[in-house]
Amino acid sequence: MNFKIMAVDDEPQILKVIKALVEPMGMEVATSVDSRDAMQRINSEVFDGFLLDARMPNLDGFELARCIRKSPINAKVPVAMLTGYDDVETMRQGFRAGVTFFLGKPFTRERATGLFSAMRGAILRDKRQHARLPYVTAVECSVGEPPERTFKAESINVGEGGMLIEPSGGAEKGQVLRLEFCMPNRNKPLRPLAKVLRQDPPDRSAVQFTAVEPDEVEAIRDYIFGRTEG
Repeated sequence: MNFKIMAVDDEPQILKVIKALVEPMGMEVATSVDSRDAMQRINSEVFDGFLLDARMPNLDGFELARCIRKSPINAKVPVAMLTGYDDVETMRQGFRAGVTFFLGKPFTRERATGLFSAMRGAILRDKRQHARLPYVTAVECSVGEPPERTFKAESINVGEGGMLIEPSGGAEKGQVLRLEFCMPNRNKPLRPLAKVLRQDPPDRSAVQFTAVEPDEVEAIRDYIFGRTEG
């Protein structure tokens, strides 16, 4: 699986080194020496991660990180920052802007490889959480404070992070549901809490699990990775 990251630095030589280090790890690297160009691409192209220099002309890395966190298409991806200011206050400023990882300059090959391995792991976890496989089963849904309103639905797909169900039962975006459904090779039903993220036509709800037991997550993983019988 190839990942696409964007590296932004006003020093072309740094970008050349980054490409040489990262591309053998299975990552496509888009580069930019102009942070203003990078800002435009943040809202028009989907990336799996970003590597930003902290100090650049025009927009610095902190401003770009804030733009990424506001992007409708890239808000949740990992962001790494290159900085020669390896101090606590700089890191605090970066964390406030939404930075996930830091790499001090000048960096060694070992430190850079470690950073990109961590970024790749974060990207994989995010992709796995949002992966959905078709799965049809009955889902009992409860919504509201006791006495709860209940309705019956059926799943369309499922993943570690949530599922798609129909009908919506009139549940609105933002409402919390108590779900009950079964997974293969598990004797008792799963009973996670889930939040309605959106409504899909004709009458479906995409829900995100907000409280789920570890063994319930494992049951879903077993299905996703084919560790079940039939």
